[in-house]
Amino acid sequence: MRYLVLFASQLRASLLVTIQYRAELAFALVLALVWTAGALAPLLVLYSNRPHFAGWSWHESLLVVGWFSVLKGLQSSLIAPSMQEAVMRVRLGTLDFVLLKPADSQFLISTTRFELKELSDVVVGLLLLTWAIVRLDQRPTLSASLLAALLLVCGVVILYGIWCMVMSLAFVFVKVDNLTYLFASIFDAARWPAPVFRGVLAFIFTFVLPLTVMTTFPALALRSLISARQVAGAMIAAAVFIGVSRLVWHAAVRRYSSAGG
Repeated sequence: MRYLVLFASQLRASLLVTIQYRAELAFALVLALVWTAGALAPLLVLYSNRPHFAGWSWHESLLVVGWFSVLKGLQSSLIAPSMQEAVMRVRLGTLDFVLLKPADSQFLISTTRFELKELSDVVVGLLLLTWAIVRLDQRPTLSASLLAALLLVCGVVILYGIWCMVMSLAFVFVKVDNLTYLFASIFDAARWPAPVFRGVLAFIFTFVLPLTVMTTFPALALRSLISARQVAGAMIAAAVFIGVSRLVWHAAVRRYSSAGG
């Protein structure tokens, strides 16, 4: 309960900042719509002369793009801002103010700053998902929807774990901005269904950087085509990434010499 209260306090402070600049909120929604339209452009070209690609129809592929937009919004609003703030604190040597507080340092650093206006991507993603579901031949059942939500949570946990590990590299290399930009670019591949990737890319995006687990698995769940092994794999991957990020964080903190060191 203590950490829920802390999280709620940070969220409330970010919400107050967001509603002070309502024009920015409206502009962020417009940008989210424009970005989603741009993300759909390659799919429009791909499906212009064919009804299916790699076993996926147009509306089934829209499910993947919808989940990707939702995940992108959660990353941009709840994960990336705090991680970027942490990198700056390490660089300036001001992480002391976090480490000295009587609470878990990883939790505090992960909830330092939220950019709630970026949740506009989540809104657009949910609208896209709703449109795609309405156009599907078979509507998802309640159990399929709940399973898709569970897999989305697994995707968020995996994404957080990756960001935390990348951020922890700042304790060694100090400046890791290029790595965060590189990962953001690679993350764009998650808007494509998993069968698009073959060979080495399929292995990397399934087991090393499990992008397909984050977006394709929830889409498969809505189509009732996901197996119990895939669900178990997603949950194990989430547990592994959060566990490894925890170990990496503690190892990185031990290298921190603070502003006075």
